[in-house]
Amino acid sequence: MKQLNPICELDSKPKRLALKLSNSGEKHVLSGHPWLFSNRIDKINKEGNPGDIAIIFSQKNNSVIGVGLYDPKSPIRVKLLHHGNSATIDATFYKSKVDEAYKKRLQLLETDTNSYRLIFGENDNFPGLIADVYDTVLVIKLYSEIWLPYFEIITQSLIEVSECKTVVLRLSRNLQRSRQLIVNDGFVVYGELHNEVVPFKEHGIRFSANVIKGHKTGYFLDHRENRRRVGLLSKDKSVLDVFSYAGGFSVHALANGALEVTSLDISAQALEVAKSNGKLNEFNGIHKTIVGDAFDAMKTMVKRGKTYDIVVIDPPSFAKQQSETTLAKKKYSQLAELGAKLVAKHGILVLASCSSRVSSRAFFDINLGVLKRQDRLFRVIDTTYHDIDHPVTFPEGAYLKCAYYQFES
Repeated sequence: MKQLNPICELDSKPKRLALKLSNSGEKHVLSGHPWLFSNRIDKINKEGNPGDIAIIFSQKNNSVIGVGLYDPKSPIRVKLLHHGNSATIDATFYKSKVDEAYKKRLQLLETDTNSYRLIFGENDNFPGLIADVYDTVLVIKLYSEIWLPYFEIITQSLIEVSECKTVVLRLSRNLQRSRQLIVNDGFVVYGELHNEVVPFKEHGIRFSANVIKGHKTGYFLDHRENRRRVGLLSKDKSVLDVFSYAGGFSVHALANGALEVTSLDISAQALEVAKSNGKLNEFNGIHKTIVGDAFDAMKTMVKRGKTYDIVVIDPPSFAKQQSETTLAKKKYSQLAELGAKLVAKHGILVLASCSSRVSSRAFFDINLGVLKRQDRLFRVIDTTYHDIDHPVTFPEGAYLKCAYYQFES
């Protein structure tokens, strides 16, 4: 394997720290949760640096009940990697976790798909680390300095299992200010990147991701199955894709025979990408784009009496903080009401949320409450969650929910 390009200069190797917790903290760890907050730590034998190995001992008999990485810069002071008896955190440990994650994606990779999330943070035992594959390009996004001491050995395992030819490093806003790093966001760690726009496929439909400038790692892979499903419903239909971004739902609809698709987004640049993605596939339908605020544009459509056979509303997160949940729920209610008014007779409304602080039950209840107030009969076709490459292993790891509503009139 080729040598990886260095991303940081570390002064020392990770230390081993010994921790004891409060009663509530110990119960939290024993429950299998991957986060340990600072206020639940009773004792620590010495000050730690990001990435130091935190070994958690029980209060009663000093047995090891968990091992994680210490993060003094975060209120989540320890990110757990292992629950139970002691574990050696080394290259072998990380390789086993990468292999486990890859096996969970094999069913998806049997389809005509070469883009997938290989590592989904805490849910794959890598808190604060995301790894997405776009054909032969692997994009790793880091959210914490805890991974810097282990970055090389983890990346080597990711390269081996994904068989990628190029690795790009993306950094969270906090890490872009880190003094530990000697590289910038979008740095090519391994191989060569001939074009920052990388083509890929999901269920046979062609797309592209800008792995240097695009949101997150370049694309949103979590809605893959919902996009496929909307595509299968779209033959000979008119479709409105609200908050379309790069046209995920739009492109699937067009490629599956939709007569007309309208992509609505506030970003003109994103809509250009949506049009480009559409042109990567063969289609005969009409692809329209509208640049504007989704709420305002939908209200205008309602006033004009415009309707569509399928309306998909997939907004960005409205509640990034707990204090924003009330406003988020109000916005979801408004979108459900507008969406219902834009659905033609016997049409389908697809409503989605990626706000982790609004539970799936709360979201579905909001939708049902709004739709029941409309003077139209409807039924729930289905409710869906994360695709197979976004497994959920703890409550806070769940964020995506989507529902399909069929109107009877």
